[in-house]
Amino acid sequence: MEQDVESTVTVRQPKQPRDYVPKPLQDRERAKQKIQRYVRKDGKCNVHHGNVRETYRYLTDIFTTLVDLKWRFNLFIFVLVYTVTWLFFGFMWWLIAYVRGDLEHIGDSQWTPCVNNLNGFVSAFLFSIETETTIGYGYRVITDKCPEGIVLLLVQSVLGSIVNAFMVGCMFVKISQPKKRAETLVFSTNAVISVRDGRLCLMFRVGDLRNSHIVEASIRAKLIKSKQTKEGEFIPLNQTDMNVGYDTGDDRLFLVSPLIICHEINQHSPFWEISKEHLAHEELEIVVILEGMVEATGMTCQARSSYVASEIKWGYRFTPVLTLEDGFYEVDYNSFHEIYETNTPSCSARELAEMAARSRLPLSWSVASKLSQLDSQEEKSGGAERNGDVANMENESKV
Repeated sequence: MEQDVESTVTVRQPKQPRDYVPKPLQDRERAKQKIQRYVRKDGKCNVHHGNVRETYRYLTDIFTTLVDLKWRFNLFIFVLVYTVTWLFFGFMWWLIAYVRGDLEHIGDSQWTPCVNNLNGFVSAFLFSIETETTIGYGYRVITDKCPEGIVLLLVQSVLGSIVNAFMVGCMFVKISQPKKRAETLVFSTNAVISVRDGRLCLMFRVGDLRNSHIVEASIRAKLIKSKQTKEGEFIPLNQTDMNVGYDTGDDRLFLVSPLIICHEINQHSPFWEISKEHLAHEELEIVVILEGMVEATGMTCQARSSYVASEIKWGYRFTPVLTLEDGFYEVDYNSFHEIYETNTPSCSARELAEMAARSRLPLSWSVASKLSQLDSQEEKSGGAERNGDVANMENESKV
């Protein structure tokens, strides 16, 4: 009876809340949240400058400062500068008329004013606009009996030309900036690692959506990874160059159709000792930079993107996007980001090279080991015996 009672007793599990997430999933989510990009996928640098005390340096290069401002601030400053100059010189014209007494002789045909038909601040403001913009309606006009007005007219004409050149030049540069051109230069969502010509290679794809090409296009890649020196110094976000064909000229692109950029993982590569398992735990980022001149304007354009460790797919290749049609080549951008799995060793490039070396040179390795053993026996056996052993060893190798 007691056994029956014990068999019916069940242990109640603690009720989990509705938003309960298992611990492995929590660890994965935390790992995703810890990833902090140095350069975002759209190419914008995720760096903010704080505690800049020498703000006067921005004013020394006021032209670049205005060009770098956002459009709403740029337009506000554009309108503000013209309005202030018109108001200032309008006040000066009104002040000359007030000091000379022109406002007290309005309608007096015997009085020669400095500016005809100027009867208040509003008319002085309109005359300032006409003078600086060289409209010249002909209703208000300066007379030759006002030397101070002639001087003010010269000053306003010169300063107005300077303001026009500065603001119009700023707006022209702002409009013609090639930043929007970089939006039609696309990078693949993921980078891949697979074997190409017997070597592990890291690859990503770039393409140009426009028919007008990028002239003198070149590609660069940098590995962003914190490191610690042998002396114990910690270097955050250390930048290491990745060879994408600099020595062979493959970094200079003819970007008519999408191209796959290849980085060979050799002994000079920062991925030389990284395997598939190690890559999943690495905190690194690859920043890729595509530069060139816009064919239509001749201005330099730069497009950027980045790949973190989770976006580097081991054992994959890119799907081909170029097909031959009737008289032309067609690019299918629907497959631009697609990849497919391929047989790829999961070991590092160093381990792969060591295994390839051992598989290619087993005979020479055994010959060298036997010669080293003969060196230790040379004093006892003599030179003739060693020659005989070498001859026998050569016969064995032939067999």
